[in-house]
Amino acid sequence: MKKAAPKPKRVQTNKILQTLADLYPDAHCELHFRNPFELLIATILSAQSTDRQVNIVTEKLFAKYPTPADFLPLNEDELAEEIRGLGLYRNKSKNILATCRILVQEYGGVVPSIRSQLEALPGVGRKTANVVLSNAFDVPALAVDTHVQRVANRLAMADSENPLETERQLTRRVPRKDWTLTHHRLIWHGRRVCSARNPKCDQCDLLPLCWYGKNR
Repeated sequence: MKKAAPKPKRVQTNKILQTLADLYPDAHCELHFRNPFELLIATILSAQSTDRQVNIVTEKLFAKYPTPADFLPLNEDELAEEIRGLGLYRNKSKNILATCRILVQEYGGVVPSIRSQLEALPGVGRKTANVVLSNAFDVPALAVDTHVQRVANRLAMADSENPLETERQLTRRVPRKDWTLTHHRLIWHGRRVCSARNPKCDQCDLLPLCWYGKNR
């Protein structure tokens, strides 16, 4: 990439959002889940792993252990063996068991729908809480993962290396009712076109609106 021009102060946000909507009208969470608990565990497992890898693991995992209480008889080594194919599996095992224990002891086995309570669970940060709130409880939220971080900054919808600041900038630009869908559409675009390495700028419908693509 050649030396880039400064990011523009004015960005055609509405055109970008409409183009994303046209490209990905059916964008959705690609983690498989049937209830808030399954989504919570799947999202914890998704760190440093692909959704496809997680879905393979959780299909068997949730068949064996469908509720938080079902996880409690397991020790960390036993759960680690169940999720061994995923990155950071030992740390995830520890966090999942601790989270299940809290869910059973403090919430009657039910996943809370309050952000502060979610973020207090082991292994749950702001991104995971946003994913659960928006997809399991229909609370508008805009989770910033690596794809959202990359694509939003390339489009100049954000200008920050910090995911929390990127989220703040995006939620100022994007109407609240569109936060969740915008999250999904940015992820889908990042996975399918705007990859970290060798993005397909020549095939991208957003190129005329893209600061990064026009300055490569």
